[in-house]
Amino acid sequence: MERRKALGLIAATGAAAASFTATPAFGAEAGRSTGQGGYTFALDKSVRRTSVRFRNRYGIELAADLYVPRNVRGKLPALAVSGPFGAVKEQVSGLYANEFARRGYIALAFDPSFTGESGGRVRDVGSPDINTEDWSAAVDFLGLQKMVDRERIGAQGICGLSGMALTAAAADSRIKAVATAAMYDMSRAMSRGYQDYYTREQRQKVVDHLSRQRWIDAENGTYARLSAEVPFDENGNVAPSDRGLPETLPADADPITTMFFNYYRTRRGYHPRSVNSTTAWTGTTPMSFFAFQQMTNIDLLAPRKALLVTGSEAHSRYYSEDVQKMAPGTIDLLVVPGADHVDLYDRKDIIPFGKLDEFFTKNLA
Repeated sequence: MERRKALGLIAATGAAAASFTATPAFGAEAGRSTGQGGYTFALDKSVRRTSVRFRNRYGIELAADLYVPRNVRGKLPALAVSGPFGAVKEQVSGLYANEFARRGYIALAFDPSFTGESGGRVRDVGSPDINTEDWSAAVDFLGLQKMVDRERIGAQGICGLSGMALTAAAADSRIKAVATAAMYDMSRAMSRGYQDYYTREQRQKVVDHLSRQRWIDAENGTYARLSAEVPFDENGNVAPSDRGLPETLPADADPITTMFFNYYRTRRGYHPRSVNSTTAWTGTTPMSFFAFQQMTNIDLLAPRKALLVTGSEAHSRYYSEDVQKMAPGTIDLLVVPGADHVDLYDRKDIIPFGKLDEFFTKNLA
């Protein structure tokens, strides 16, 4: 299978205030749970984790975990953390938040609207507009906490939520610094394909496919699950799948499918509320990503700074490189030798937390 076709299939693929509602008990799928309370990582002994709820400006209730150093004194810098696209707070964002709290930050790992335990009537809808707003809503919440210095709030995006973090920061100057890891620009991915391989004709075919799907959903009164990045077959026809990742890994699976499968579909990273672990996005999700291009106002980030972390072997590396070129005086690029895309999800021996800490310490001063 060609790499770009594989990517098409994959892409479908302390405490808080008492007024916030506790999250429901976790229910794991038999044989998949990591045995860490539904989380894919262990909570550091120096960190306290509290489940919280807050609303974005559209009125959607977001679910999050607030990570606080147990020895908190005075007001601390804070970070909103989210991603990857299709993941939940019990996976990568929680791992990052846990590590940042261990290093002295207040960190909020949140589920974007329509996913995980967050609200939104139709489940597993991706929206670049609403999910960008979710970042600012997380800043609202953090800035209202007595232990947070609201002049020292940053954002840490991972994978597909990274582009939305940068977009939010350009429009919300309360975000004083932003870092990304294994960045994806989901608007570019869905409207252009992996490495922009869609031709003009193919882009029109995708738009026509999405438009037909709208009629099907409207007639059925339901929302089909289909590939978010729409692949094409050997005859040049759209060939969406009803799953982001296969239930079992084929013997001839390409390296990128294997890489994602080995995180989302195994004990390493599986979670029953994760779109990437279980099913696919709603089939019409790409429509808004065609309409809403991210980071178009990235020049407004200055004089604030951004740091983009990617791996030398990451198939997504070009997203970070291209964004860094848009604002070289504002955005720095850190390439981790030997790291692939998913290594930056949970390989704590590879993720440059020390460099990220240095970046936020300097830019949230």
